[in-house]
Amino acid sequence: MQDKMRGHSLTSATAWRRFAYLALMLCACGPRIAWSQTPSPLQEWQYPGGTIVEKLYEPNLQDWRVVLGAAVAAMPRYDGGLAYHVTPGPVIVILYKDIAFASVGEGLGVNLIHGDKYRAGISDDYAHLHGLGNINPAPVVKVFGSYVISKAFPLVLRADVRRIIGGGDGVLGDLDAFMPLPGSSKTFVMFAGPSVTFSNRQYTQKVFGVSAVQAADSAYPVYEAHGGTTAYGLGFSASRFVTAHWLINADLAWNHLTGSANDSPITQSTMQGVVELSSEYRW
Repeated sequence: MQDKMRGHSLTSATAWRRFAYLALMLCACGPRIAWSQTPSPLQEWQYPGGTIVEKLYEPNLQDWRVVLGAAVAAMPRYDGGLAYHVTPGPVIVILYKDIAFASVGEGLGVNLIHGDKYRAGISDDYAHLHGLGNINPAPVVKVFGSYVISKAFPLVLRADVRRIIGGGDGVLGDLDAFMPLPGSSKTFVMFAGPSVTFSNRQYTQKVFGVSAVQAADSAYPVYEAHGGTTAYGLGFSASRFVTAHWLINADLAWNHLTGSANDSPITQSTMQGVVELSSEYRW
């Protein structure tokens, strides 16, 4: 009995060491195709930190699942910006059971509680935030949870709170809902759903506000931003499986800035969109 327990412990330790190694490899890869910001290039539910709907329909998934590929995205240069740029980047997703994950979209994370219809956990990522002046990259700690209604009606309800440490500072939160669309099949899957993003005053002022010092160094007037609803939007994802392992994926997202983000003098466009195309191989 002790030998079995010792063997199980060694297996678990080996699995976690393997995850840690792969996570470190992930952090060394760049550039990132999607940065966690507001409005994020994609809706928060579009980042692949483990898909609860997949678990619902395929309960006997492999312990380790890996997705590798390449993507290209067209997105605004900064929050509220009018100009767009095209950014290439890798697609890397590593999942261990329904416990841990690592991806270029969500960083490193752990599902602290999980079941057939729910999961909640914490992740750590880096945000690249833009505004008036320089806002340095900063770590982001995110607490999240999601719940799927049922297999017959697979609507997923999701919420998260993100704390940015340094850089843009402040707190962000999202409320999302998404589900598979009619016409989806085993070889062609579509998801869509709305999202609302909130932020506190500290974050909104840092990204969309204009201080007296900044006003003196620019053509913008002093602007005091406040917290509240920052953006609302809609996301759409479609995946076509060319083979059992190779797929082509398209993600589209649209955000409308609101509140202080909408009224800010540095906001050139209240409509923000992104298109991301990728080719991926899954093990």
